[in-house]
Amino acid sequence: MSFIVSESTNFVLNIKGINYKLVYLWPLKISHYNMITIILIAITAVISYIAFSNNQLVDKLIFYPPEIKRKQWYRFVSYGFLHADFSHLAFNMFALYLFGTEIEKVFKEVFGVEGGSFLYVLLYFLGLIFSILPTWFKEKDNYYYRSLGASGAVSAVVFAYILVYPMNLMGILFIPIFLPAFLFGIIYVVTSIYLEKMQNGNINHLAHVAGGVFGIVFMFVTFMFIAEINIIRYFIESIQINSFSDLIHFGY
Repeated sequence: MSFIVSESTNFVLNIKGINYKLVYLWPLKISHYNMITIILIAITAVISYIAFSNNQLVDKLIFYPPEIKRKQWYRFVSYGFLHADFSHLAFNMFALYLFGTEIEKVFKEVFGVEGGSFLYVLLYFLGLIFSILPTWFKEKDNYYYRSLGASGAVSAVVFAYILVYPMNLMGILFIPIFLPAFLFGIIYVVTSIYLEKMQNGNINHLAHVAGGVFGIVFMFVTFMFIAEINIIRYFIESIQINSFSDLIHFGY
């Protein structure tokens, strides 16, 4: 998962004439609005850290097609709690914190605390499953293939964020160039597809794309059929380009 950051600090989400003020949480603050995200990060961090020095645990949890064919279906989820190294873990969890806290708040504001909590957890765990499904169909007969990391689920959360905040600025860590979220998302998907075709490195770019697509579909279905909100229309109407500076921003 390429690490991405949002430059915005305060947001106002207007749905059906109702304004939801969402305050960006940094430095770390724990409240009922971001508790689930913090718990997900904590559990993932603990399991990943233990697995760094425990190969037996890695073998038991990692996404490994031969074992899945032996009915170990839990691996469609458990692989997301493992990471290759500390930097892999840190990037994914920091991205989850940055974007997950905001989406968790949106869900709880729109669907209520209980309903929003359930749907947010569903988004994350189904994101783990659906993001790895294309890889499963591609590699199910490959006895040498293994995959790990929460990148697919994090991508689902990031693209959910992009739907809600398409004009918020996003960029790659340490590079002082920011693009509106909708444009960043397009470039991210195109780049991931290209790198997947090139088979560049050990990164599962296919899972990134699949996770992002799932995040968009999940948002549309839940908002449309539960809250009767057309989030796609909201996304399109929120994109406003008045000058070149709305498309690119240099500096922090």
